[in-house]
Parts: sequence; C-alpha cells; structure tokens
Amino acid sequence: MNFSAYIAKRYLLSKSGQNAVNIINFITFLVIVIGSAALFVVLSAFSGLKTFSLQFTNTFDPDIKAIPATGKFFSITPETEQILRENPDITSFSKEIEERVYLSFRDKNHIAYIKGVDDTYLRVTGMDSTLYFGNWGVSGASAVIGIGIFNLLGGPLNNFNTPLNVITLKPGEQSITTQALSSKSFYNQMPLVVNGIYAVEDQLDRKYVFASLPVVQAFLEKDGNMVSGINFKVSEDVTEEKARNTLKEILGDHLLILTRRELNSTLYRMLNTENLATYLIFTLVLIIALFNVVGAIIMIILDKQQNSKTLYALGATLPQLRQIYFLQGIIVTTFGGIIGVAIGSLLVISQLAFAWLKITPSLAYPVEYKIGNVALVIATIIILGFFSAKIASSRISREMLA
Repeated sequence: MNFSAYIAKRYLLSKSGQNAVNIINFITFLVIVIGSAALFVVLSAFSGLKTFSLQFTNTFDPDIKAIPATGKFFSITPETEQILRENPDITSFSKEIEERVYLSFRDKNHIAYIKGVDDTYLRVTGMDSTLYFGNWGVSGASAVIGIGIFNLLGGPLNNFNTPLNVITLKPGEQSITTQALSSKSFYNQMPLVVNGIYAVEDQLDRKYVFASLPVVQAFLEKDGNMVSGINFKVSEDVTEEKARNTLKEILGDHLLILTRRELNSTLYRMLNTENLATYLIFTLVLIIALFNVVGAIIMIILDKQQNSKTLYALGATLPQLRQIYFLQGIIVTTFGGIIGVAIGSLLVISQLAFAWLKITPSLAYPVEYKIGNVALVIATIIILGFFSAKIASSRISREMLA
C-alpha cells in the first residue's frame, strides 16, 4: 500500500478529536447513502413503468410490420406470399386491412377503425391474451371490439337480433355533397355480431373493431389481394435488422418495413425523455448533496493541519498530501454509493417479492431490477465524488503547511 493510501485509510478509520468534525463526516456519509439509494429506487421505478407501458405494444403490435409508403392500401400477390412462407427468417405473417368507420348500435354511435385480420393474426400478436370476456370470433359476420367501444355503445355482445352496424363511405371519386350524404347508396353498411371484448389500454380499447379479413375486404370493395399492412413474427435466432433487410428485398421499396419500436416511436421517445429528465434531476440533487463532501474534507484538512505539517516536514510532498484527502473523499463517496445501492436494491427486491406499494388494490407499482441501473448509480456517485474530492484536496497549499 502506498503512503497516501495508507494515511487516508488511517484518517478514515480514526475519529477526530473535534466532535463537530465527526458529526459532519457522519452526515456527509449519510447524505451520500440516501442520495444514491433514492436515485437507484427512482431509476428502478421508471424501468418498471417503461416495461409496464411497453407490454401493451408487445401484445398489440407484431415484431415487424409492412405498410404502404404512400396511400392506404397495396396489393400482395400469391407468389409473394409463397416466398414469405418459405423464408426462414419469418416464423409467421398475417395480412390485415384497416379503415375508419362509423359504428351504430341502437341509438348510440361511435367513430372507430375496423381491422380485418386473417386466421394467422394470433400467431404474430398476443391479442387473444387481451380478451376481457367472450372469445376471439372474427370469422364470418362476427367481430371483437374493445371494452371502451363496448361501454360507449352500451354492450352489443352476442346480440343477434340487433347486431352492431358498421358504416363507411363507398370508394370512388364522387363529390361529397349534402344530397349525396343523404343517399344510402353513398354508404356501405355491414352488420356484425360481437363475440368478444378485448382490453389493452384506454386509447386502443376505443379504437378498433376486429373482423374477418375477407369480410372487411368485401365491405370496403377491395379484392382479395388488397391489404393495408402485413404483420410479421421474426424467428427467435434472427435479429430484427436481418429480417427487416430480407423483407425489403422481397417486398420492394414501395413498402415501409417498421419494427415495433418504430411503430411506437413517440411512446419510446417519451419514456426515454422522462427517464433521462428524472436521472438529471436526481443527479443535480446529488451534486448539491456532494457539496457536503467538499465541506467535510476541508474540515478534515483543517483538523489534521498539524499532522499535515509534520508529514510535510518529514519529507511528504505536496501532491502526496493532496492525494491523501483526495483518496479519503473517493473512498467515502464510493462506499456510501455502494451501501446506498444495496439499500435501494433491498427496497426494489422487496417490492418485487411482496408488492407492498400498490397503484390499485390489485395492481402493484411496477419496478424492475436492472444491473445497468446499479452500474449507472455507482458510476455517477464515483464521478461526482471524484470532482468533489479533487476540489477539496486542492485547498492544501504550501502557505497552509508553512
């Protein structure tokens, strides 16, 4: 052990003759522990909220989706479908067609989107796991709607006598006039019997009506090759980027190939921004708190001034004396950060195990224990401690030792 490290350790383990210095050192260490524990708990909470928020997109959205670069619809040929089936990078794919519609049930109305999906839709998404009640019936004239639509329209479930009425404008180039809007020939109407209700999150629960792809294609007056999107499930041993490049080669440049993250870019950007803002705010709090480290080291320097003069007289250099107090500051902040992270880890693990903090009586506050957060907090504490100790130890000068 070198000279500076040995003296720093001795100073750290020994108590000062001045009681005030001991109290200041204890408070400084306590502030570091509490600050690092708080930062770790908050980062773990935001990690949990991010995972909790993204589980909706993981259920609703596929791994990769192809949509038209321009317009609403595009055509996919049987030959292209066969190439996609034979591609080893893709486990499964599902065609869909989507359009905005007007829903009517008895005297209640709502504007939503009808999404026609084929039989393989549940292989590329987890929508069947979101069923609130009923069953996934999207064959023939049956449909599945969100619980938001169900509540707005007053419950059109398994109502064969009064089915859900879906209305959309007929395709064409006819001008929209008052006379045209009053004519029934201007619209396409389709009755659907609701067999199931899904529940994902409020916005999606009010947005979609799921029905059979051929039925919706006929309703929108589109042929069997016309779709508005293709959903893909990527093979487990294949990266999204590799599958994406493969799909671009197969489908061409007229389609956009988007990953789940790109489909929800706004949500990801918002969550990452909130996480960064929270980290910066708590780091600012830690910076303010670590001014205590500067003050504590300066108090130790003053308390040990006579010792420093003796060491200087015995041959210790000025950089060695500065390094003594610099190492002392680094040790205090590092151990304080490690203990703080350990306390924060116990709080997070206890929340995961016992769910003692709840959002609702049945929903525990989401947290997530991540090694990345542990490393981030400890690195933050060490870096801030480095600058604090450097500032404080630089106060030692030759005039002080004279």
